[in-house]
Amino acid sequence: MQEKTLKALQWIVGILDKNKVDYQIAGGFAASVYGSKRKINDIDIDMHEADFLKIIPEIKPYIIYGPKRFKNEKWDLELITLDYNGQEIDLSGADTLRMSNKDKTAWISYEKTSFNTVPRTVNGLNIKVLHPLELINYKKELDGEQQSEDILAVEKYISENPL
Repeated sequence: MQEKTLKALQWIVGILDKNKVDYQIAGGFAASVYGSKRKINDIDIDMHEADFLKIIPEIKPYIIYGPKRFKNEKWDLELITLDYNGQEIDLSGADTLRMSNKDKTAWISYEKTSFNTVPRTVNGLNIKVLHPLELINYKKELDGEQQSEDILAVEKYISENPL
């Protein structure tokens, strides 16, 4: 994992923990925690939209998008995108998050009132990661070779670490 990614993770998790924000690490970063070896592009973090207000004063200099509604053919969610020293971080509002299915014929609601996480340690930092079964389920609705790679790695993790 790149040094800039680890530093960005430490920075944002420090802010979330200090402000008592409930969150879960998702996406490719979560898959890497469970063993995927592919390059990490960004750090995806789901959190409650009301908690955006708690952290905006500390993250404001790094905001490159939002907070506002982001909607395209795949996603419909409240979003803040950060650039922390060259590392992109996406903070997704979990209260109203929707994702289209793989065929883009219907919306799947991923609205969360609470998170199903697994505590993990990355480079000495304690983080909350999306449960591996939930990670697989949502990765199956995404396109791209990296999704298959992530799914295989997470499935291997589950087989070696029964839940």
